[in-house]
Amino acid sequence: MSKKFLALLISTFLLFNTAYADVMNLKAKSAILMEAETGEILYEKDIHKPLPPASVTKVMTLLLAIEAIDSGKIKVTDKVVTSKHAFDMGGTQIYLEVGEEMTVDDLMKAIAMNSANDASVALAEYIAGTEENFVEMMNKRAKELGAKNTTFKNATGLPEEGHLTTVYDIAMISRELVKHPSIFKYLTNKIDSLRNGKFSLINTNKLLWRYKGVDGIKTGSTSEALYCMAATAKRGDTRLIAVVFGAPDSETRFNETAKLLDYGFANFETVKVASKGEVLGKIKVLKGNKEMVEGISLKDEYVVVKKGEGKNIKKEVELKNFLTAPVSKNNPLGVLKILQEGKLIKTVDIYPATDVKKANFFENFNKVINYWIKKGS
Repeated sequence: MSKKFLALLISTFLLFNTAYADVMNLKAKSAILMEAETGEILYEKDIHKPLPPASVTKVMTLLLAIEAIDSGKIKVTDKVVTSKHAFDMGGTQIYLEVGEEMTVDDLMKAIAMNSANDASVALAEYIAGTEENFVEMMNKRAKELGAKNTTFKNATGLPEEGHLTTVYDIAMISRELVKHPSIFKYLTNKIDSLRNGKFSLINTNKLLWRYKGVDGIKTGSTSEALYCMAATAKRGDTRLIAVVFGAPDSETRFNETAKLLDYGFANFETVKVASKGEVLGKIKVLKGNKEMVEGISLKDEYVVVKKGEGKNIKKEVELKNFLTAPVSKNNPLGVLKILQEGKLIKTVDIYPATDVKKANFFENFNKVINYWIKKGS
């Protein structure tokens, strides 16, 4: 093989792979497309590069707020009194006055729709006492969710040295946020108002008007961060999360987010392979107060496949031959194997539906009597 031909072959190979690696040709500094149920990454560009997120920070602010609401720690009807610190926030705001009262519900609207910094700080203080305490909660929750390259310095996303995260980390936080059905009341609200209609709110997420299936999440922009966005859309059983950081302008931000979502919906589908509590088999129990125990899936389980290949999914259940009491429902008793064209793509642990205690003397005695009665008949 000549050197000239070899050089041409290598050049062609590199050109092909470079084009394939960045098939989207995005202008954003970093971007990710993630399937929400599985967390599978469908597209990536510098996904672990720490960058300033601007108001996309508020994805975490909203997560902690909705967790506090759903857990009962706070109520949407609670009234929050505006502090001097919240009043002093710059950037986008709803112009809260010191001492002004506003419900948690209205503050959530102001954050989700208008990206209000004063509302974010007021709610942060109500949940954690101070914004500093709230920021500690933000960073702790980020680590719990696997957001390892995130350091929050405030609850708003206003420029501050060291306030950095990644598109991957924001996608993971967004994935947790969309598990709360009650958050969509705020994320999907296009136009609303506060103070008895005196202050108008228009959602900054323009994809709510433009893109079929979009129902969140958050935009952000500063001169340092440029234009950022975290978005989610659902079609059928497939929910996607797209995050872009550092787009050069607002329109590019929306267009490239839509481009990511288009790519995901055109090429992939989510297939449910097991439902929470679904009985996948039964196993005999020896020496127990029950003779059989059902094996179940503990939660809904999904796989992501290329569009149109869902029909090729096969399932195989493998269970132990028997169990000996006592049986704990926390210990798996088998696996559900998910195969695509014969290739194993996922395994799901199967657990006992209930605990099974060891049979006592009287229960064993009854078993013996019933055995002989059945044999005699």
